[in-house]
Amino acid sequence: MNGRFSWFNATSITLGFAFLYIPILLLVIFSFNESKLVTVWAGWSTKWYGSLLQNQALKDAAWVTIRVAIVSATVATVFGTLAAITLVRMGRFPGRTLFSGMIFAPLVMPDVITGLSLLLVFVALGLDRGFWTITIAHITFTMCYAAVVVQARLQDFDKSVEEAAMDLGATPVGTFFQVTLPIIAPSVISAWLLAFTLSLDDLVIASFTTGPGATTLPMKIYSQVRLGVTPEINAISTILIGIVTVGVLSAAYFTKRQTERVERERRKAFGAAG
Repeated sequence: MNGRFSWFNATSITLGFAFLYIPILLLVIFSFNESKLVTVWAGWSTKWYGSLLQNQALKDAAWVTIRVAIVSATVATVFGTLAAITLVRMGRFPGRTLFSGMIFAPLVMPDVITGLSLLLVFVALGLDRGFWTITIAHITFTMCYAAVVVQARLQDFDKSVEEAAMDLGATPVGTFFQVTLPIIAPSVISAWLLAFTLSLDDLVIASFTTGPGATTLPMKIYSQVRLGVTPEINAISTILIGIVTVGVLSAAYFTKRQTERVERERRKAFGAAG
């Protein structure tokens, strides 16, 4: 029975991954198609990547997307780290449940609801929608992911290191920047990369909070796909897939390094105790 169950699992996983990744693989392959017809293969060519350099609308959208992703990921990582420190180090305090719920609500909130609620806020405040409204929206929904990543690291943090630094005369602020932050740096970097890739990929929330002159790359791709898929769309999508893949793999690498470091510290501590 176990053998049949394992075979069923292997088959299900294989079919699931094939369903998810074969279309992406076909998109990447057809981005190198010589023919302008995306359904007809006419040989290998990189000319569509070259034509992207002549498409000013796509370049403008890419520039907006990169700026939004960098700014929102940076601010979200700072706020997410502070939120994680508050939840882990402050213990129980009045309003902790409400604070925690407000931080992590975007994790389970549908993107449509998040985008619509932010749109109503911006309209009520009389803010002109554009680059900064998209950035604020992305900070709002990526901060929770950054907080989760950093919080996981802080929960396994050895506080005796901080206590030793403070016994030697370091201030709490100095201890954080000189001791705590370097140790949790891999998780902070992972949080930034995760926030960056989430901002880079977002379509729904950006569509609600955008304005004239602030079209992101996913929005531009979606608007052009509605008129028909072209090799240029395949090419820019392939580049976007590559950037996201590098970001995800980098985040996984830093997370793995962090896990291995924690494990080495634990083994060293057990060895010293023994």
